[in-house]
Amino acid sequence: MRKRGFERISRYGADIRLPERKTAASAGYDIEAAADVTIVPGATVLVPTGLKAYMQPGEVLMLAIRSSLAAKRGLCLANGIGVIDADYYDNPLNEGHIQVAIRNGGTEPVALAKGERIAQGLFLPYLTVDGDEAGVGAARTGGFGSTNPAEEQR
Repeated sequence: MRKRGFERISRYGADIRLPERKTAASAGYDIEAAADVTIVPGATVLVPTGLKAYMQPGEVLMLAIRSSLAAKRGLCLANGIGVIDADYYDNPLNEGHIQVAIRNGGTEPVALAKGERIAQGLFLPYLTVDGDEAGVGAARTGGFGSTNPAEEQR
């Protein structure tokens, strides 16, 4: 049985590299851009990765910006940290495509090249509170940012 990992999304091609840890003590899997992207100052762009991730219930894939992009190029994740839920995998609206929301806080445009490492992904377990009934009801059917569609329409 598969427990957790990454898969390519076919429309991005077989040249998309699956994330890897670079050393035995690395916690994060390096995730690359699947396309060339330029981010102008003050803008936020969803950078495609061409990847989806599968994991067990009770697990989450957390995304963090690569520290070199933050320190040297003024980039950050627009929401501080990315959260990829287990039920995001293969959702009908976008196949579970992981996109990284990157904001340019600098004063110059920043070009990211296809294949450039842009984020790190960490698989983590999470806890729930007593009386949590989130598992009761309909399954996720939406894509990026879709855990509460009614709230998004406000």
